[in-house]
Amino acid sequence: MKLTSKLMGAAAGLALLTGAQTATAEGHLSEITVAYFLEWPMPFQYAKVNGMYEEAMGVSINWVSFDTGTAMSAAMASGDVQLSVSQGIPPFVVATSAGQDIQVLDVAVSYADNDNCVVAENREIDASTAADLAGSKVAVPLGTAAHYGFLSQMNHFGVDVGSMEIVDMAPADGAAALAQGQVDMACGWGGALRRMLEHGNVLLTGDEKTALGILVFDATTAPADFAAEEPELVAKFLAVTAEANAMWNAGGADAEAMIPVIAQDAGMDEGATAETMATFVFPSVDEQLSAAWLGGNAATFMKGVADVFVASGSIDGALDSYEGAVNAGPLASAADM
Repeated sequence: MKLTSKLMGAAAGLALLTGAQTATAEGHLSEITVAYFLEWPMPFQYAKVNGMYEEAMGVSINWVSFDTGTAMSAAMASGDVQLSVSQGIPPFVVATSAGQDIQVLDVAVSYADNDNCVVAENREIDASTAADLAGSKVAVPLGTAAHYGFLSQMNHFGVDVGSMEIVDMAPADGAAALAQGQVDMACGWGGALRRMLEHGNVLLTGDEKTALGILVFDATTAPADFAAEEPELVAKFLAVTAEANAMWNAGGADAEAMIPVIAQDAGMDEGATAETMATFVFPSVDEQLSAAWLGGNAATFMKGVADVFVASGSIDGALDSYEGAVNAGPLASAADM
């Protein structure tokens, strides 16, 4: 398998940002930096735009957009980012498997229909002819949920990934490469995935992937030392996120009013925002704390992701367990706020 970069290298890289955490003379934090994605509309952005996080937490927040979850890991490793919103589980697993001490704090979103791989229309390949993908050139953002989904789908269809040329591309670049005929398939999410679908087709739907156990969800993550040192601050952040999610989940006029605000912040039009968010699920705090998510299954799923990456040669090894990479304490505290 030809890779333009190694996952461990991505996990170890450093992101140079200007907004690392700052403290007052008394030692209290006055500013933190939070990572998020553009073209990835979520309820938290309504709270972001309206200053709800700053009001609840009493600190200034420097919001910085990223292209991939691997870049988020690097920024947390360098100390430039304290919280990452909607980091994919695969890039999180890559980083923790490499020894980075970061933790999952909540389930940000579940989105089986909004992360996928698209085959170029001129290849005329579908699920029944997926074996014809052998030898193809594929754009994949390495170490991300899209990468995990790609490997899992190729394994399902019996396609030898070793025969393929894998090019490490952010989703937006992969969409452009697919449109220009430079790759046979591209994988990604959000707005980039919608653009990919203008030039091709998926092999499996979200429901079909879920039925096969190919889960797709993101989490709010943080360096373990930050979560340990600032548990109340983290809990307040998660509480605001939960409030925004509840407002969206309730539907009605309030949810409708959120769309234009979220769309502008995500860099999308309102129609695309509504269409994208209709494919998202934002679990309640109680659901997140249950055994189905942070109470057990999340750590088990992470182990499965790691084992797939090890088997594909993408990472050198997996942890024996990922239970220590899940910290539900701040979310439990947020439930009482």
